[in-house]
Amino acid sequence: MSNKEKYKEKKQEEEILENQDVHESQEADPSQEETEINETDKVQEMGEKLAELNDKYLRLYSEYENYRKRTNQEKADLLLNGSREMMKAILPVIDDFERALAATEDEGVQLIYNKMLKILEQKGLKAMEVKGEKFDENLHEAITRIPAAEESQKGTVVDVVEKGYYLNDKVLRYAKVVVAF
Repeated sequence: MSNKEKYKEKKQEEEILENQDVHESQEADPSQEETEINETDKVQEMGEKLAELNDKYLRLYSEYENYRKRTNQEKADLLLNGSREMMKAILPVIDDFERALAATEDEGVQLIYNKMLKILEQKGLKAMEVKGEKFDENLHEAITRIPAAEESQKGTVVDVVEKGYYLNDKVLRYAKVVVAF
């Protein structure tokens, strides 16, 4: 074989190989399209999953924040009103002191009463001043009603049977009062 013939033969083989490559690449195109479609589906699926997980995260985070705020509020309320039961137990003793002071003029009893009242006021206890005010069922407990001496006294508190008290601006004990009608 001459060089020319070898050269022609090589050329023909190269053309055959190129044609095969073209055919193979054309045959590969449909599979590439399928791969691209599959990848698009996967990307869309992953995007949906990401959105779902993000939503779960936001809900969980807001739920935790609400829990944290609620527990902080409960702790603050507990600190402010934790002594509520103790204060309720001491109120009859204060009433006894007031009755003792009304019966006697003992300076020792007065000093002890003032000292105890000062300490309780520092802890948030405050007596209600209700005599002469309009009756309020949220603050007062009407024990009895009496006829009003004047028209302006109707619906007002004319006498206090038992003092009412606030603890940190919340009613600890309702004032037991006599109301004019």
